[in-house]
Amino acid sequence: MMNISERDNAVFEAGIKLGALYHQFVGTPINVDTIDDLARAIEEGVALQPYVRSISVVIDREMVEKKQNPRFKYCELEGRMLHVSLQILYKNTIAAVELAYDEELDYPMMRIMKIEEM
Repeated sequence: MMNISERDNAVFEAGIKLGALYHQFVGTPINVDTIDDLARAIEEGVALQPYVRSISVVIDREMVEKKQNPRFKYCELEGRMLHVSLQILYKNTIAAVELAYDEELDYPMMRIMKIEEM
């Protein structure tokens, strides 16, 4: 039988939450007037889930402005528009992760930033 640590569970919880957030909200209609409301809705929804210590969501306003259809005044949220910082507290372990657009890879990447055992 494998030993699954608090650290393993903290990182797993963080990954699941980032993946669910990404796939739930990418494609959501957005415009420059709704950026802050959508970011707060994502934060509040994810914050309700188990083990979430903190979450911060920033949506790139410049990207939304560039993608916004001039006639219909909206676009769809893309993964590259999201910057999410998330901390999971599982028992005595904090996993800090992020979702951020990587220009070099031209891809929104999810990364473990820090793991702290208290």
